[in-house]
Amino acid sequence: MHDEFLCHVTAYGICGGRRIGVPLGTYRAPTLALALWWMRDRASWMASRLDPQPEDPTFPPNSIAPVADTVPDVPSVLRAWCGDALQQELIAEELAAGKLVRIATSDDTTEYELLAESVDALRMQRTAAALGSSAA
Repeated sequence: MHDEFLCHVTAYGICGGRRIGVPLGTYRAPTLALALWWMRDRASWMASRLDPQPEDPTFPPNSIAPVADTVPDVPSVLRAWCGDALQQELIAEELAAGKLVRIATSDDTTEYELLAESVDALRMQRTAAALGSSAA
């Protein structure tokens, strides 16, 4: 069983012709349950920021514009992922098995990525790599 997990949230876009990643958060979760909670919380956080309510007085008039119906609805995808108990269970199983988990969705300008992986699995990979290179 893997006991500690490293979680990341990143947004990727194109700037000057290059793909640029902007870190939106990192969390070292001491338990599987907290890793899953943090990932759901960050997905919900992103969804609420990408899909604000136009009547919110925080936003100046005309600062929010609707997008075309052909643009993928990232906030809805993120909210659906948060509420999908089967997906949460599958992700928990993958993480518990020491596998890297990646949840990604994108719209017409940006890709949003949630990553989680076992700290123990990372240590084992580094140790195996170090042993392999010292044997060569």
